[in-house]
Amino acid sequence: MLGKAILTVATALAVAGCGEPPPPPPVPPTVHTPDPGPVVPAGCLDTGVTVKSGPVEAALGHRAVVLTLTNCGTSPRTLTGYPEIRLLDKEKRPMNVAVEHGTSYMAIDPGVSAQTVQPGGTLLSVVSWSNTVTVGSPEAGAYVTVAAAKGDPEQRITVDTDLGTTGKLTLTAWNAKLKN
Repeated sequence: MLGKAILTVATALAVAGCGEPPPPPPVPPTVHTPDPGPVVPAGCLDTGVTVKSGPVEAALGHRAVVLTLTNCGTSPRTLTGYPEIRLLDKEKRPMNVAVEHGTSYMAIDPGVSAQTVQPGGTLLSVVSWSNTVTVGSPEAGAYVTVAAAKGDPEQRITVDTDLGTTGKLTLTAWNAKLKN
């Protein structure tokens, strides 16, 4: 019976990694959460559109936020291509971040095509990034400015972007539906 007990203890130690304690859990990164702010400028722009964002979605170190453009005007608006975006820090200063057009881990880019949005209708675009830290200090953005098209006025939206050290955002083209 004693032999069986010793065998059981020995097996338990082998399974448990020879009695070594498990590694400590990873420390989550510190991310600045800005005070919520209004879209700037607020309301429907003279171009007949407004842009808002959904919540930040996360998966395996990747992040994404859906931008929703709403036609708040009285006539249809046709957009072709990608929104114009800039990332701002918590002091609302532009950050040095590359913006690439295309597919990311979080979203499939539908590609460029003319999209007509009727009054009350919407178009979608996805901004995504990876929270990868290699060499250097992690960066975090607090706001995204969005213009529906080149030359349109920008709207500032509160979006926490924990970029790590990647320095890159990926953007999909405007489309009526998200592709998955």
